[in-house]
Amino acid sequence: MQAHQPTQTTPVCSLSYIHPEADSPWLTYLAQVDRVLPHLGHLARWGETLKRPKRALIVDVPIEMDDGTVRHFEGYRVQHNLSRGPGKGGVRYHPNVTLEEVMALSAWMTIKNAAVGLPYGGAKGGIRVEPSTLSRKELEKLTRRYTSEIGIIIGPQQDIPAPDVNTNGQIMAWMMDTYSMNVGATATGVVTGKPIPLGGSMGRVKATGRGVFVTGREALRRLKLEIKGLRLAIQGFGNVGGTAAELFAEAGALVVAVQDHTGCVHNAKGLDVARLQQHVASRGGVAGFDGGEAMAAADFWDVPCDVLIPAALEGQLTVERARKTSARLILEGANGPTLPAADDVFASRGILVVPDVICNAGGVTVSYFEWVQDFSSFFWDEDEINARLDKILGNAFVRIWETADRLGISLRTAAFVVACERVLQAREERGLYP
Repeated sequence: MQAHQPTQTTPVCSLSYIHPEADSPWLTYLAQVDRVLPHLGHLARWGETLKRPKRALIVDVPIEMDDGTVRHFEGYRVQHNLSRGPGKGGVRYHPNVTLEEVMALSAWMTIKNAAVGLPYGGAKGGIRVEPSTLSRKELEKLTRRYTSEIGIIIGPQQDIPAPDVNTNGQIMAWMMDTYSMNVGATATGVVTGKPIPLGGSMGRVKATGRGVFVTGREALRRLKLEIKGLRLAIQGFGNVGGTAAELFAEAGALVVAVQDHTGCVHNAKGLDVARLQQHVASRGGVAGFDGGEAMAAADFWDVPCDVLIPAALEGQLTVERARKTSARLILEGANGPTLPAADDVFASRGILVVPDVICNAGGVTVSYFEWVQDFSSFFWDEDEINARLDKILGNAFVRIWETADRLGISLRTAAFVVACERVLQAREERGLYP
């Protein structure tokens, strides 16, 4: 497959609350859209639709703390595009959450859902908070108040939140219960990623990491590389990075380096993934694991490896790091981990990047399965979930690969072409109201 890089243009954004830093996630998204527009034919006239969120809600989230004081947190819910269906996207709790970040994440959800062919638009939410500093009671209060505040725009047919960074099934259970109490009826379909007894789906917890493995396997087949013996470096070791590591290790790969917010551990002969998962579960991170050697965070990007999996936060793969890595394949487990200029470096070095909008789409795909199961009250077993996931992601990957091959563009641009055609076709056929 030939890699062709379109002329880079400067993204234009008239939204006054966007700051023009080079590593801005929203500007990264806009740059990605600009690279796609020349390939959209007559649909390009609707291109501005992709550059503006449909709706952005900022909410104040006041709660009474355990010590009797009252603290205020800032929360967000952004619906980027609803042309193809209700909004779908996670909720993250993180001290660095901003409106701009949530906008970008919601836009990537629009692209991701369309690229995979799911009947959703893109949405995302978040609260600026360090959840580890809150007690369980305070966390529940925060979640319930936030849910009540954004309740005016979410719903099973409007916008369906899900877990993201620092949120989980318990958070979703509180959100579902709060929404249900406010509308006066149990509404299991208002969120996905719920506990199984509340209408959650089998296979949901590991779905995003499984998707990284499935799309990575398909890419390796086309690169004519065997998984057995391949060396992996993984940034982030939560549900995504940890599950991807587990599945690749089971297939015979060696996980030689792992980095997370606590530190970095390396073993050229391969880390014991099962033991490392146990260590992370008990210690909260990879730091202190005795099955490898600690290394400086900056040295992680120099580790000899064949596959690099960024599965943490956005903006991690800079030009400098793209020049350093020895990997032949990048699997984007995180959302927006690669800056546009770093994409160009990877292309010039002949390094294949499987973009986030297809690589980490396993989570939202199984969320879709959960949503469907909740409406029908008929649930599938895990084998059926995994088989359906493999089929959907496999077919989506083939469509994107063939588009890249036909147009001579990168996989990322091809994924955006497929997705944007679907979104803008829906926009054109629906028309403008009034």
